[in-house]
Amino acid sequence: MTTPETRPETTAMSEENSVQGSAVITHEIGLHARPSVKLTKLAKTFESQIHLRGESVGEGGASWVDAKSIVRVMGLKLREGTTVHFRAAGPDAEAAIDALIGLVKRDFDERPAA
Repeated sequence: MTTPETRPETTAMSEENSVQGSAVITHEIGLHARPSVKLTKLAKTFESQIHLRGESVGEGGASWVDAKSIVRVMGLKLREGTTVHFRAAGPDAEAAIDALIGLVKRDFDERPAA
């Protein structure tokens, strides 16, 4: 029997009280292991609940997943050219979205130094 104390934390969040943003994945390999680790590590630095999804059903990214779960993020298998959508709810939601979008736009900080 599930009680409030043992019930798993819900990942549902209202569209009304969330901050949202998106960016196109330009990393040539997409959201593979290293970028996924960087994304989840960054997401875990924020108190807010943070979720992401890809742009289309055909890419397996239609469902919102917990951005703090490496297994869930890697499971999306998002490729180069895919728009990744983020949403967050909580006290630092806006900062979280800005930081995550920045990471995606910087190719997960994997570009060689010029």
